[in-house]
Order: sequence, then structure tokens, then C-alpha cells
Amino acid sequence: MKIKPIGQRLVLKEIHKEEKTSSGIIMPDSAVEKPEFAEVVEISKDLDTDLIRNGDKVLYTKYKGTNIKDGDDTYIVIDFEDVLAVVEE
Repeated sequence: MKIKPIGQRLVLKEIHKEEKTSSGIIMPDSAVEKPEFAEVVEISKDLDTDLIRNGDKVLYTKYKGTNIKDGDDTYIVIDFEDVLAVVEE
């Protein structure tokens, strides 16, 4: 699926958290908190910024944006203002 955002929006790909504890207990989806980190996969052509590039890992505002499931992947269409920071490792 190809999602092209319009306006001041980005498409993020959710980064899945480990669903198993260090002791080997598997956590059900209902017990796993929604991740706040995601990878930028598409930037609107209307968004004029050098701050974010495709492939960047970002921290975003929880419970913002629209989630779209595509198989095992979850994409988030989110407003640029709801991206809080670029994470550098």
C-alpha cells in the first residue's frame, strides 16, 4: 500500500515493541502500551522542512493521527505539529 499525505502531514510506520518480557512471559496486545516511536516513511510535498527525512525515527504525541493496518504493519498519518522530536541513536 502506498500512502501519500497531503497538507502538513507525515506517514509513520509503527515500531513494534518487544511483546515478551525478559523472563519469557508473552504479553497480550491489551497489556502492551501503544508505542510512541515510529519511522518516517512518507512526507507530504506540501511540508517544507529540512528537520525530518524519510527513514528518521521520531517521537510523536500519543493517541494522535489515524492508524492504518496493512498486514502486520501499522501506519500512522499524523500532523507535522504532533511530531515531538527526531531520535538519534
